[in-house]
Amino acid sequence: MIVRQPLVAMYPLIQQLTSTGPVVTDGAWGTQLQQRGLALGEFPDLWNFSHPDRVGEVARAYVEAGSHIILTNTFSSNRLRLRENGAEEHLDALNRRGVEISLAAAREAAGAKVFASMGPTGRMLANGDVTEEELAETFAEQAKVLASAGADGLVLETMSDLREAEIGVAAARATGLPVVACMVFDSGKDKDRTMMGTTPEQAARGLSEAGADVVGANCGQGIANFVNICRRLRSATDRPIWIKANAGLPTVVNGIAQYSATPEQFASYIPALVQQGAAFVGGCCGTRPEFIAAVRRTISS
Repeated sequence: MIVRQPLVAMYPLIQQLTSTGPVVTDGAWGTQLQQRGLALGEFPDLWNFSHPDRVGEVARAYVEAGSHIILTNTFSSNRLRLRENGAEEHLDALNRRGVEISLAAAREAAGAKVFASMGPTGRMLANGDVTEEELAETFAEQAKVLASAGADGLVLETMSDLREAEIGVAAARATGLPVVACMVFDSGKDKDRTMMGTTPEQAARGLSEAGADVVGANCGQGIANFVNICRRLRSATDRPIWIKANAGLPTVVNGIAQYSATPEQFASYIPALVQQGAAFVGGCCGTRPEFIAAVRRTISS
């Protein structure tokens, strides 16, 4: 039974996107940039300055593969992560450039939208590495820049700490844009908990109550176990569900992460995900434009 949260009506853009069936998002960015020369350990977001053409290639490839929504190369462009990489002074420009690159690609396909990526800060509340106030300020600062740059929505993704995600959602909502919030379920004997022990049901309720317009899961593992995670998320919220699984788990060959799943194997799970309530489907680490094209074909068939 779906638990109805006494929050807001569905955001108009989300309602519009989901009104005709499942929405196809994009695939991996990091592994695609690695294939274009990004070294392991290199800070990907700085490529918005140094290699904007290659970042744009990734965005355009997903648009051409059939993505209704593409993200941005801004996953780590919050003040705390930028400080660690000696790039704090570039926060505004990096985020703006990331949105601009994806917007240019989205314009090549009528109706394609850009939802800007926001990742975790890398600081742990539980360890006292950061305060809730610092997290709120950090997320609010990045969200404000992404919104002013023209993003259609914001995606807090790859989150392990539910409290950090809730704080991020509240900060992102202040922009007035639709907010997607996704957790990583890769821990526990059944790989159905976050690193902090949060279950899909707890995540769905917490993110919904924080004000997320869409809740979901990304990264952490291959697509097979996402069917159960999707079902459990769906059981605990009336928000649309966003699913972006990995193409399996990687092995590193000559400094490049390689994944074993094929586009067809990946796409074969899409009908089950949709049946269990997924409204947005795409891929995370290791998925390529070919995976998104296969997902689009599966949904259209």
